[in-house]
Amino acid sequence: MTSRLCCSPERRAPSTRQLLSLLGVAVFLLACVSPAAAGGDAPQWMRALVGVPLPPYDEKTDAVLLYSDTNVTVLSADKIRTHVREAYKILRPNGRHRGTAVVYINPQRKITSFHGWCIPTQGKDFEVKDKDAVEAAPNVQNGELVSDVKYKILRIPAPDPGNIVGYEYEVEEQPFFLQDSWEFQEADPVHESHYTLQLPPGWEYKASWLNYPEAKSRLSSNNQWEWTVGDVKGIRTEEEMPPIAGVAGRMLVSFFATGGSIKNGFADWRSMGSWYSKLVSGRTEASPPIKQEVGILAGSKTTALLKMQAIAAFVQHDIRYVAIELGIGGWQPHPAPEVYEHRYGDCKDKATLVRSMLSEIGIDSYHVVIYTERGAITPATPAHHGFNHAITAIKLPDGLSDPSLVATFQHPKWGKILFFDPTDELTPFGQIRGQLQANYGLLVTPDGGELVQLPQQPSAMNSVQRIARLTLEPGGRLKGDVDEVRLGDRAATERWRLRLVTKDADRIKPIESLLGSSLSSFRITHATVTNLQHTDQPFGFAYSFEADSYAKSAGNLLLVRPRVLGSKSSGILETKEPRKFPIEFDGPARDTDSFEIAIPPGYEVDDLPPPVDSDYSFASYHSKTEAKGNAIRYTRTFEVKELSVPVERAEELKKFYRIIASDERNTAVLKPVVAK
Repeated sequence: MTSRLCCSPERRAPSTRQLLSLLGVAVFLLACVSPAAAGGDAPQWMRALVGVPLPPYDEKTDAVLLYSDTNVTVLSADKIRTHVREAYKILRPNGRHRGTAVVYINPQRKITSFHGWCIPTQGKDFEVKDKDAVEAAPNVQNGELVSDVKYKILRIPAPDPGNIVGYEYEVEEQPFFLQDSWEFQEADPVHESHYTLQLPPGWEYKASWLNYPEAKSRLSSNNQWEWTVGDVKGIRTEEEMPPIAGVAGRMLVSFFATGGSIKNGFADWRSMGSWYSKLVSGRTEASPPIKQEVGILAGSKTTALLKMQAIAAFVQHDIRYVAIELGIGGWQPHPAPEVYEHRYGDCKDKATLVRSMLSEIGIDSYHVVIYTERGAITPATPAHHGFNHAITAIKLPDGLSDPSLVATFQHPKWGKILFFDPTDELTPFGQIRGQLQANYGLLVTPDGGELVQLPQQPSAMNSVQRIARLTLEPGGRLKGDVDEVRLGDRAATERWRLRLVTKDADRIKPIESLLGSSLSSFRITHATVTNLQHTDQPFGFAYSFEADSYAKSAGNLLLVRPRVLGSKSSGILETKEPRKFPIEFDGPARDTDSFEIAIPPGYEVDDLPPPVDSDYSFASYHSKTEAKGNAIRYTRTFEVKELSVPVERAEELKKFYRIIASDERNTAVLKPVVAK
């Protein structure tokens, strides 16, 4: 599916592997009512696949893509024809969804033919034709109001284990840019996959390979080129891995007309930036109402920073996120006057409006297109339409410096640049959320495009600071008060979770979840939330609780776990299969806990857990348990310093998490005071 710039922070662009879930209702109806499939021999290209020897697959492999052939014919700079053949062998019941073929369409992309077949292990073949296909729209996602993307769905009967299902379709499209992506690696293993490119006389191409060894092309006829890959492993998703776009093997092909000229093509990031700059050209011009609004917002402000903050807050909070994606509108923003008049827009619309308003106070700014998850784009990635979000780069006035402006970097030509996401209403101006930090985006300037790395903010700006003052009773009951202060994404997550909550009882659900994961039983006796709506202030929880039988008796001793609440360990690497992909943290973080537990009268400390000091380049963990008068005091700090851990260091991360888990289980021992 072609990427579009329409993602809010809470949305993710759907991949082709998510289409069945996005089309849930339509697929459900198709599953309930089978098409009137007629008997008909499967084509010879499918028949040739019967009995093809395959390697043994493990019990988690539900299907294998036996054969795939993509034939792309560039008819002109304005027309491309693509013919696709694919056939799967169903290995297990969970692979039956491969019997549903889904092809996306829009006004620029039409299906000219669509057929499907099933070759069962016994009995006659099944055939379904164009007339059996159903057209459906994807389920509406957050903020998406109108989209011209639809899907043709063809359900192939009898996709049972042992059977082969296949389909063949042809589409014609008017491309917005002359580039194609051969995505030959997916969740299922691939036995054999082919890609053929037919270019007009005199045309040339440039092929780039991502996440897979390059397969050499073969010239099969007059300006027709072929590529083949085989025995491609399926992608098994792992927790906290990079997005599929950053790990799946694929080939990008750009097309160049006679003489090397390119129309709407991406020879490099600079040319892609020039293409996008043309889409934005003229769209930031301010209308009289925009000028008037800027006067109201900034007129009484005495500094450039205060003026920028007022404009940023207006676009973040007063312009609703609504996406209308029609044609080139998936990439081109609406003019700023339209966005302002209607009071809504998607990410690129809001970026356009904020640029228009900033220009009215003499501040230059630029569009930045980016992927919402780190890891999809790297410095080695060739120029392509692999972005799904747009934000703003603001050229700060010379001499402007303020501690609140953290998401900045020094550009050699444009000066000090501040990155700002006007779609993200929960992140204060001057900061960006974790998934954008250390991520790569395309900075679109008058010079064209430039791939730049966004800054990584100090870990202390994303934190949970938890302080608890607790009392342990002789019977083992623990009670007391807890104060939590949350900054950065740690605060934004809770604000997002509580954004639609109106009942006070429901606002303590996050507290209940935390206590429930740490204590076998508890009662909340008091709870408040602070700064829920004030995103420029730290978010906070304050609560009191009681937990019966927290301390465990062992003869005349009491065993107490000093780490009362919260867990920093993780079991994501405790798997039988070795890790395949890097581990991506959400963002830098620095969390602290301080738990002071007053011990019961008549008891004293007999033994305490040892301190823990575990420090790696990617993260660190330090804890200490001390006896302070009649109390036990447990303190710890957990910090994420690097945002990506390569596979070769996965064992170090596993050891790190095990050290934390051990510390979190440790107990202090209390013994009765012996009378003297």
